Amino acid sequence: MKTKRDNIAEYILYLWQMEDYLRAFPNQSEATQELHELSEMMHREGITDNGHLQLARNALSELEELHAQLLNEDAMYRAAVIRLQPGLNILKAKTDRPTMSDIEACLTLLYQITLLRLQKKEISAETGNVQEQATKLLQFLSKVYYDNKTTL
Repeated sequence: MKTKRDNIAEYILYLWQMEDYLRAFPNQSEATQELHELSEMMHREGITDNGHLQLARNALSELEELHAQLLNEDAMYRAAVIRLQPGLNILKAKTDRPTMSDIEACLTLLYQITLLRLQKKEISAETGNVQEQATKLLQFLSKVYYDNKTTL
């Protein structure tokens, strides 16, 4: 299983993917201990139809806190977020949650692109550009998160 410590953004995306898998194939939850545990958590948290595990929500909160901190402390990071903002605003406007955070929007974008690729659908050049920027931002955030956790 992906761990939060290795790459927090990948960890969140992994949890989202497992949630969708377990919703699509609920009888497969016995396949591995990990899937069984995730399925049990989803049942306990009442998110078998939609929503995200508390694990994913907590990791997202940690990433958002780090994002807010870096916006205040790192001019290059702030500039990268400003460049990404128009693409994120378009994405947010197309969702049922236009007020979601920038970090959740980045993760949602990457997750949706993964689903589109699985369906062999084309990704526009503009979306690909936003994806590239979001990926770099999340990679940077994950590295800073990892560095902070390993130095504590």
